[in-house]
Amino acid sequence: MSIPIEKRRTVPAVLAAVAALAAVLWQATAQSVEVAVTIAPPQLDEPAGARQQATALFAGGCYWGVQGVFQHVRGVRNAVSGYAGGAAATAHYEMVSSGSTGHAEAVQIVYDPRQVSYGQLLQVFFSVAHNPTELNRQGPDSGPQYRSAIFPVDAAQRTIAEKYIAQLNAAHAFARPLATRVEAASGFYPAEAYHQNYLTLHPDDGYIVANDLPKIDYLKKLLPALYRANPVLVGHSG
Repeated sequence: MSIPIEKRRTVPAVLAAVAALAAVLWQATAQSVEVAVTIAPPQLDEPAGARQQATALFAGGCYWGVQGVFQHVRGVRNAVSGYAGGAAATAHYEMVSSGSTGHAEAVQIVYDPRQVSYGQLLQVFFSVAHNPTELNRQGPDSGPQYRSAIFPVDAAQRTIAEKYIAQLNAAHAFARPLATRVEAASGFYPAEAYHQNYLTLHPDDGYIVANDLPKIDYLKKLLPALYRANPVLVGHSG
């Protein structure tokens, strides 16, 4: 998600950094084209309108893009970038980025089940928000903190997620089997403020342009009934 910056401002170092950036952006652009896949909705889903509010927790690589996608999904009331799968004491970006804390960059989604179901959120997660066949990486980002994972908040969500993974694998919906893990929801820790709403606030960032803005277009094209033009942002109502 980020590129180390050489502190010594020598000409060779600057040129090397520019070359590395170009390579990363090229790789990211090439891989982002393969993100969106048209898939069937889950055969098993939660009852429509059973609750007025519910929570879902997904990890799919860099949380900038995953958050940005779900902020554009109808029925989502809030989508917060953060860390799941590890302890509170190490839930800090610099530590999580080492890949040694057990966390995954994740997004906690609060949604209205009367407008969008858990199964529909999973459909967005698998088809648009990330590539679920990549193991411990997404595009140019690699490490267990970028793994594909679902953290069900109850037994019903676990069943729906597990059966949907089995359904997609049985249908060969993707070229490779899904690498997505269904993990215990042991806690969620919001990320630092500068990571929130990153896609909306930094639409010209090279990483966002190459990897994440295409996902918003895919959502609009592949799942238009779930698309909302105005994102619901952290710290705002909507």
